[in-house]
Amino acid sequence: MKVRTRYAPSPTGRMHVGNLRTALYEFLIAKHEGGDFLLRIEDTDQERYVEGATEIIYRTLKQVGLEHDEGPDKDGGCGPYVQSERMKSGMYLEYAKQLVEKGEAYYCFCTKERLESLKTVIDGKEVSVYDKHCLSLTKEEVEANLAAGKPYVIRQNNPRTGTTTFHDELYGDITVDNAELDDMILIKSDGYPTYNFANVIDDHLMRITHVVRGNEYLSSSPKYNRLYDAFGWEVPKYVHCPLITDEEHHKLSKRSGHSSYEDLIEQGFLPEAVINFVALLGWSPEDNQEIFSLKELIEKFDYSKISKSPAVFDYGKLKWMNGEYIKAMDNEAYYEKALPVISSVITKNYDLKKIADLVKTRIEVFPDIVDMIDFFEEVPEYDVEMYTHKKMKTNSVSSLEVLRELLPIFEAQEDYSGTALYDTLVAYVEKKGCKNGYAMWPIRVAVSGKQSTPGGATDIMEIIGREESVRRIKAAIAKLESAIDE
Repeated sequence: MKVRTRYAPSPTGRMHVGNLRTALYEFLIAKHEGGDFLLRIEDTDQERYVEGATEIIYRTLKQVGLEHDEGPDKDGGCGPYVQSERMKSGMYLEYAKQLVEKGEAYYCFCTKERLESLKTVIDGKEVSVYDKHCLSLTKEEVEANLAAGKPYVIRQNNPRTGTTTFHDELYGDITVDNAELDDMILIKSDGYPTYNFANVIDDHLMRITHVVRGNEYLSSSPKYNRLYDAFGWEVPKYVHCPLITDEEHHKLSKRSGHSSYEDLIEQGFLPEAVINFVALLGWSPEDNQEIFSLKELIEKFDYSKISKSPAVFDYGKLKWMNGEYIKAMDNEAYYEKALPVISSVITKNYDLKKIADLVKTRIEVFPDIVDMIDFFEEVPEYDVEMYTHKKMKTNSVSSLEVLRELLPIFEAQEDYSGTALYDTLVAYVEKKGCKNGYAMWPIRVAVSGKQSTPGGATDIMEIIGREESVRRIKAAIAKLESAIDE
């Protein structure tokens, strides 16, 4: 049988990292076996629907390379692929009525007030367990209520005794007491199917073979299985993935600031790095490889290797991984991404490409560029203590001497390429009989006002040019003279 998986998101806003992982694992399971990956939009929960969210789903999947074989825009013969459109045919209600005929479901006419009265507190949580009140209605009573236009839902008729067993590909066979299974609603009072019911119908009709979801749905699986059994349908293979937590081992929430794909893109992460990182949230290859192209993930992914333990969203590791992707980027593509950040800092007429090249191997996310290059625009305020460097054997006095001696040399220099400037400094060092750092350190501090810079003193001077270099060295001399005189 051909492997067929589906990603079935609800258009409720930004795509959570957990949902992106579900989409990725569904995609990898299908593609590893040469199967089909479907996109289905589950928009039956009208209260949670967010305008524009469907576009977010399409855009996100496209950016990370998860191309679907069938979906709302690619009919493979199982359409429509949007649940609200499927509902127009009345198919969900018809399937629910089939279950009613079989005694596997029933009409419920209970009022909101009656349902409220059923709520009880268990372990500090308010829960509502339906008491099967309407199951006892006669066929005539049901028909009379329907004829009178009385609002209703259709509930699944689950047994209260015995057990139900289902199989998960990771967790094996799991048995639950039927007393724990509530009679969940299949058709809501607005006529829409619930997510759980429509899910089962659509997966069957679309010939889905593998269903990937978070392990918070483990408790719902027996209800799904009872629906499959009631219809006499084959149950798909379930793959329940571990919870994703933050570094404090709490469920990854919006408060973390990086719970959605769009959060991460806005923070300067690359789609390729995000999808690579997400793949490793709960799965790891036998050889502990960490950097994967999507093609490599397809080749190596084995869902049996998914862990049952919670996956920790290690933000530091994601930043490291993103840095590796930036280093490996094509220079033109990298510059295109870096330019808007650089332009937000630098207003002077410098060669921005040279600045971009200096920071490429030093950043982990693109916003890192800001603090690394701000000195190109203007030297920040700094303490003259910065001129004292034990390893370079420099202090304020020696630095002042070096800057005074080098100033006329740099004023006279015509060639301001990095190589020519470096040769000038080396010649000065040889003549003075000191180490390179003895001269390089004061120049670096003078032209940048920082202890750590992307590139050395001569790289910086090449970019800012002779006039600005000389101006900064003169300002440094004045700063040192003033400090020493005090």
